[in-house]
Amino acid sequence: MDRWDQLNAAVESCIGQTTPPHEILLVIDHNEELFERSASEITGARVLANRSTKGLSGARNSGVASSTGDVVVFLDDDAYADTDWLERLTAPFKDPRVAGVGGWIVPHWETAKANWLPESFYWILGCSYRGLPAGDASIRNPIGANMAMRRGVFTSVGGFTSGIGRIGLVPLGCEETELCIRYTARVPGERFVLARDAIVHHRVPGSRLTWHYFWTRCWAEGLSKAAVASLVGADSGLAAERRHVMRALPQELVESIRSINHEHRDASIRSTLIVLGAAVALGGFVRGRVAVWRTPISPGDEELGALMNEPGDGIDR
Repeated sequence: MDRWDQLNAAVESCIGQTTPPHEILLVIDHNEELFERSASEITGARVLANRSTKGLSGARNSGVASSTGDVVVFLDDDAYADTDWLERLTAPFKDPRVAGVGGWIVPHWETAKANWLPESFYWILGCSYRGLPAGDASIRNPIGANMAMRRGVFTSVGGFTSGIGRIGLVPLGCEETELCIRYTARVPGERFVLARDAIVHHRVPGSRLTWHYFWTRCWAEGLSKAAVASLVGADSGLAAERRHVMRALPQELVESIRSINHEHRDASIRSTLIVLGAAVALGGFVRGRVAVWRTPISPGDEELGALMNEPGDGIDR
């Protein structure tokens, strides 16, 4: 409810596209008050209740199960899209070998821009980050706030796995990572690609620009990567992270250290956060490995199948 205006802006940005969407589904995650208000006041979208487990994975699976298009597109509720976003995001599907597309996510700073935050850590904000391909290229997986996938991805390997996606304010993630790895292992001839000109703006409130949020998000990322590695193996689950740690982080660390003389405080903080963030994420990964060894996680194939066999309960406006 605190993000009501942002939610409306997200829906409005979908309506005003140069390529009109076939349908817009708004999934409400176990919040009756928000569901009732959305069903009553938001127009141009079909409002759905999450019929699955609480959290981002269950909400996305509910949306996929209720959708009817050949391509399913995802946008976060605290993001808004450029008017040509859908046109550019779906253009790569002209190639039948493209299973999914990830767009580019830029931060919308609700306070002053955080120059002290390393760009290689923009992923903690749900934004595209330094270290991703400079141009359109094949990628392991898109970022969930701005992505599109063929329906065949879900009918082939099932939906998003519950237990590794965000639940409420718990900043877990990587559910799209695990799904994409699961699919490419099943269908190695297809790929996921990056469309850098398909842009959405992800709002960054001041509450996400604190040390507590930074280390909590890094720790949660380590936990999530441990869960992904347990499902798909460490080679596939951590390949992109190894490249990021070996290339993007050292490059930005060196640049930040060289900038200390003229940037002083910001460059010093960036340098420190690069080192500490990597260490905290590693600690979370080790802790997560122990946790999934004790309580294994199952991939999300059965959940989506069950949802597709249930009647929907959406409200069209």
